[in-house]
Formats: sequence, C-alpha cells, structure tokens
Amino acid sequence: MLEGFKKFILKGNVVDMAVGVVVGVAFGNVVSALVKDIITPLLGAFGGTPDFSNIYFTINHSKFMIGDFINAVFSFLTISATIYFFIVLPMNRLMEVKKAKQAEPADKVCPECLSKIPFKAKRCRFCGNKVVIEKDIN
Repeated sequence: MLEGFKKFILKGNVVDMAVGVVVGVAFGNVVSALVKDIITPLLGAFGGTPDFSNIYFTINHSKFMIGDFINAVFSFLTISATIYFFIVLPMNRLMEVKKAKQAEPADKVCPECLSKIPFKAKRCRFCGNKVVIEKDIN
C-alpha cells in the first residue's frame, strides 16, 4: 500500500503541480503587494482614498456591510488589470516576436542541385540556378 502511494507522490505530474502551486502563491503575493503598495495609492492620489469599508445599509436594525464586498471587487479588478497590462500583454508580444523569428526557416533546398542554401538567397551558390523565394510567389 505504501509502495503505491510512493509511486503516486513521485510521479512527475504531482511534483510539477506542487511546484506550480507554490510558485503561484508566491507570484500572487508579489502581485497583491504591487497592487496594494503601488497601484492603489496611485489611484488614491487621483480620486481620493479607494477604501469603501465604511459603506453599509440598514434593514430592520440589521447592518449590511457592503463596503468590504466593494473593496474585494475593486481589489480583484485592479489585480486583474495589473496582471493583464504588466504581464499578459508583454508576454504575448514577446511570444509573437519569438514565433515570427521561428516562422522563417534558416535554409532551403535548391530545386536544381538539392544543395542547402540560405532561405533568403535568390541564386544557388553551388549551381548558379535562380531560386524563387516562397514569399515572392504569393
């Protein structure tokens, strides 16, 4: 019974998931600190202190503290926007640049002598045959 548990724990998926959770928690702490310590004070400098915790309404002598909910929604939206604009957009741009560089092959084959020549070459250096670049065809 312990042997099966040992195999389960030492599987790559479980270890990868555990590392992902730990890194995710640490990353969440960094993003929360960024929003709490930098972004929220910047927003407060322009529109006053963004603290809604004192907002409530009363029904039949029962106090409904909706300010904490508003603070949580505001925090969620601010964290989401921060992640999107400071992490997702730059990473997407970086991946597009990387993908564009990988899209163009380094070499191609001369149809006449079957030698490898640079992709952008217009003439084969071995046989002198004129080679059409695939982009020129379109």
